[in-house]
Amino acid sequence: MLVLTRKINQSIVIGDGIEIVVLEVRGEQVRLGIRAPRDVTVHRKEIFEQIQAENEAASGVDPGDVPE
Repeated sequence: MLVLTRKINQSIVIGDGIEIVVLEVRGEQVRLGIRAPRDVTVHRKEIFEQIQAENEAASGVDPGDVPE
């Protein structure tokens, strides 16, 4: 894991098109802004994990169980 220290309004760049900007720090919370191409999906980790679990559950459905 790469660990970086950034201040408000400073950013990091991932690849050619993703920029993460520190917008605000309040106690233990940090607000981030993310600039990414429209074709790149951005989710909080807990939402991403939920989507993955739902996709795995849906892939286990027998096509014969789905009405035409």
